[in-house]
Amino acid sequence: MSRRDSREKALMFLFQLEIQKGDEERQLTEFLSEREVAENEKDYFQVLIDGVNAEKSNLDIRIAPLLKRWTIERLPKVDLTILRIATYEIFYLPDVPANVAISEAVLLAKKFSSEESKNYINAVLGKLSQTE
Repeated sequence: MSRRDSREKALMFLFQLEIQKGDEERQLTEFLSEREVAENEKDYFQVLIDGVNAEKSNLDIRIAPLLKRWTIERLPKVDLTILRIATYEIFYLPDVPANVAISEAVLLAKKFSSEESKNYINAVLGKLSQTE
């Protein structure tokens, strides 16, 4: 399908890992068997999963100073996961323009979080992209 679908599935899986710690390989196998992840989505899905997991602490270091009235620990897990994916795309994937990463993150927030979160994520990523 598209990178949008890959992002959405990556969000679901990374969020699952935030909630259910432990055996990531088993969880990934189960996730892929329960969800329809098309062959053409798997590569980008895996890039996001591997990248966000590998760079999680660096992503959080970039995000944390921009959070107003929140901390990484208190931020809703779905919002944090969306921010991590977009931050990873902005700083580690040169073929993804920052405005695309931000737009996609806002769409994910619109679908999986709240109106308030959508606006908050947009503001944080807007500031973050200026530091790129």
